Amino acid sequence: MIDLRRLQVLRAVAYHGTVTAAAHALHLTPSAASQQVRQLGRDLGVQLLEPHGRRVRLSPAAHSLLAHADAIEQRWQEAEADLQATSNATAAGVLQLCGFPTAVSALLAPVAVRLRQSSPSLRVRIREAEPSECFDLLFAGEADLAVVEATPDNPPLTDTRFDQQALLNDPFDLITAPDHRLTATSAVTLADLATESWILGMPGSSSRQHVLAACNSAGFTPGIAHQAREWTVVATLVAHNLGIALLPRLAQLPPGLNVTRTPLTGTPTPSRRFLTATRRGNREYPAITAAMTVLGTLLTNQ
Repeated sequence: MIDLRRLQVLRAVAYHGTVTAAAHALHLTPSAASQQVRQLGRDLGVQLLEPHGRRVRLSPAAHSLLAHADAIEQRWQEAEADLQATSNATAAGVLQLCGFPTAVSALLAPVAVRLRQSSPSLRVRIREAEPSECFDLLFAGEADLAVVEATPDNPPLTDTRFDQQALLNDPFDLITAPDHRLTATSAVTLADLATESWILGMPGSSSRQHVLAACNSAGFTPGIAHQAREWTVVATLVAHNLGIALLPRLAQLPPGLNVTRTPLTGTPTPSRRFLTATRRGNREYPAITAAMTVLGTLLTNQ
């Protein structure tokens, strides 16, 4: 008989990479986490941890077991979803949502408001988190539904632990000072901006990567005049006519900031891709289904 709690510890070790990191995520001591995995191995008659220098690593038997462990977890999530759907005619309980700042402001907050009206028995909790942390929260059961930006650091779409589905594309618009030469132009391409002074996000940010990749595809390298971390700071620099910038359409700016947004035309046009993510098997939970329905309605009406 497989102890599902010990199996979860094994899955956590594989997900986080080390026994110590898994123990921290599970609020266990490293020795307790290691003991849980070793006991699971004894229950099954195989060795799941093997020496690796001064540390330990998962054995081939452990990796073989993990493929079944993810399938077992998926079936368990599906069973819980079926039971909840059978016992509850409406969404109830606690729904934990997470997402990066734009997703929280533009999507998850309005979803929470509408769910409060349509599903009064459902308590919604929102947590701001970057994409990598969102997946950690989902894996740990501390989030039920995440809205994340697709990045190279995300788990692959084939990862059996998560169900990731496309939600929307968020194009970047040109923002300029009101008296900029391109403000009155009805059609602006990326190539038209080749000689401008640019304000970009900080190195390593996904927005900066999107802009640089698009400019490269358009045949030029932008001349960077200033760099900033927050969209509000970027837009403030633009308002002072210190350069131009590209801003995702869903990024919200304070009212009264004196900048002009102009949609880009032609190709390439940079955009960021939003995904919804859940644990594999639990997308049919009534509360998650209700949230996805509201989210779809919200996007349709935008």
